[in-house]
Amino acid sequence: MYDPAQLRTFLAVAQTLSFTGAARRLGLRQSTVSQHVRRLEDATGRLLFTRDTHSVELTEDGEAMLGFARRILEVHEQATAFFTGTRVRGRLRFGASEDFVLTRLPEILEGFRYQHPEVDLELTVELSGTLHEQLAAGELDLVLAKRRPQDPSGDPVWHDRLVWIGAERLRLDPDRPVPLIVYPPPGITRALAFEALQRQGRPWRVACTSGSLNGLIAAARAGLGVMAHSRGLIPPGLVRVPERAGLPELGKVDFVLVHGRHRPPSAQHAADALAKAILVGGERLHRR
Repeated sequence: MYDPAQLRTFLAVAQTLSFTGAARRLGLRQSTVSQHVRRLEDATGRLLFTRDTHSVELTEDGEAMLGFARRILEVHEQATAFFTGTRVRGRLRFGASEDFVLTRLPEILEGFRYQHPEVDLELTVELSGTLHEQLAAGELDLVLAKRRPQDPSGDPVWHDRLVWIGAERLRLDPDRPVPLIVYPPPGITRALAFEALQRQGRPWRVACTSGSLNGLIAAARAGLGVMAHSRGLIPPGLVRVPERAGLPELGKVDFVLVHGRHRPPSAQHAADALAKAILVGGERLHRR
């Protein structure tokens, strides 16, 4: 009933929120992308996107199709790999940011290992900024991390907003510097938090620094301060800081997959296969 090519196009548009971006990512004409989406909407009998000259947004039915499309394509890829006997081999150095410690990324990696047992997968968990540096240095082949500001590279996995979070009982004194819980440099959210407070002219102090997400969560649960974090990945035991606290907007954040430019040939097919598995199973990367 649903054409896999149309579903892949739908996912690309949903992840980039751009018909032009989806066309660039898939190597298709924009008219072909529009045609695929229109045919999928005809097949479902539902409007999947609301769009005008300035923006593209998923409808409620589009949000529902997002989960269905990923599951359909995941099974489709599994069947194709099984019956074609495709063998992916080689060493794959994969880096994932600390943001995914509490998500279901391990399930995606487990499925990948089951489908491709001849791939030697080496996982590095680090700060997004550090992973980008290691990728540029040729130390990693594929990275799943937050996109750096003003950096257009990477295939979007999903868009989100950064929000301030802390313990529910935490109260901020407007006459005192904002106590911050942050990653060390080159943490991307660290820099964005500093910049937002500086633009607002609001003083701050660093109450806790940790390279571990679990360390930051422990400090936040203890009420030591606030931290900038993805809205879709708020850890248990923490809540968004109310607007009445007067903290500045932090803006949007993109989670992307970035391929290494200097990866060895043996890693290319493995990196492509894992990237496809992550893009298809993207909704599982939100917190349990």
